[in-house]
Amino acid sequence: MDIKTATALRRLRLVSAPEAVSFLLLLVCSVLKRTTDFDAVPVMGSIHGVLFILYVVFWADAWNRAKWSVRTAAVYFLLSVLPTGGFFAERRLRREAEDAVIAARARKEGIVNA
Repeated sequence: MDIKTATALRRLRLVSAPEAVSFLLLLVCSVLKRTTDFDAVPVMGSIHGVLFILYVVFWADAWNRAKWSVRTAAVYFLLSVLPTGGFFAERRLRREAEDAVIAARARKEGIVNA
């Protein structure tokens, strides 16, 4: 894995958890708006909107650089629209990055030819 691909995956991983948190907070704010006088939906909606747009931009970049299959790209996109999906995306991306580092070290040491 080259440095640009690793960077693209890292950016996607770093934005996925905050995007998930903002989605959950937006849902809480929506409930509070309907049940109390507390109305933080415009602020939380803006924050979540920016984070979601960043997620989609970073997702498209990672898909392009990592050469994911359509199925893999669809899974990562689907995780972005589920309330807690960003946490699962972050975990899968971290595992993928760790596997790439292990494979690179193995190739460097001559253990595998992959």
